[in-house]
Amino acid sequence: MMLLGVVLVLLAAGAAALVATEEGSTYTLFGYTVVLDDLGMFLAGAATGAALLLGLWLLAAGSRRTARHRREVRAARTRASEKVARLEGEKRELERRLEREQVPGDRLVAGGDTAPDHDTITRTR
Repeated sequence: MMLLGVVLVLLAAGAAALVATEEGSTYTLFGYTVVLDDLGMFLAGAATGAALLLGLWLLAAGSRRTARHRREVRAARTRASEKVARLEGEKRELERRLEREQVPGDRLVAGGDTAPDHDTITRTR
């Protein structure tokens, strides 16, 4: 959207530059010679003005859309970081609770070995 706006603004600026550099109402563009009367000049100027306004409107709309998208991304990142911080806080609290509730000699320690020793396994027949 913004690219089209830039192209239209550049075309309008090019048309204005062409009119400003040529003498009289005879214009040569890409090897073609065009002779415009008063009505033709008015219509060409109106088309150039419309292209300029449309291009500026497209640039503004694209800028608004980009700004809105950046705000949404920033808000999503903030929500995600707040959620991560909350979850890390909950994790720390659970680890503290686990440390307080641990019984000395307990084999089920967080991050420890949970498999029983071979000596403690007994077979029953």
